Amino acid sequence: MVLAPAPSVCLGVDPGSLACGWAVVSRFGSRMELLEAGVIRNPRGADFDQRILGIHTRLSEVIAAHHPQFMAVESPFVEKNAATALKLGQIRGGILLTAGLHGLPVGDYNPMQVKKAVSGYGWADKTQVGKMVMMLLNLKEALPADAADAAAVAIGHLLATRRA
Repeated sequence: MVLAPAPSVCLGVDPGSLACGWAVVSRFGSRMELLEAGVIRNPRGADFDQRILGIHTRLSEVIAAHHPQFMAVESPFVEKNAATALKLGQIRGGILLTAGLHGLPVGDYNPMQVKKAVSGYGWADKTQVGKMVMMLLNLKEALPADAADAAAVAIGHLLATRRA
């Protein structure tokens, strides 16, 4: 008896302290499917450690529900504000720790790599990326921007790691 290969499943994450997008995308051959996506929203007044904990908790729930084999995280663009860059780095640290605690290898992609993977153009704008995510995943309606960005990260990882 020959077993059919299992689909590859990736949890894509678009880090943010107020809005952290996530998306679980599966790939089987050339077919990709969105399993679930969302945005973790943190209130502006929340303590920063509680924001990181909230992101960790929700991503852990998503991992338990979908059992991805990989996590792919978008690396930040160059941030001019040092305080913002530090906060984003702390958020990413919490996300990477979550991956490590669940034994997930992490792919790290900069925004240009993600845009090029889904649209063929590294300077694509958010609207173009969102439309390509809809097309690649055969979605009837658009995802929220942060979830679409996370889906694009997952798609980029699945395309970058596919086996011939």
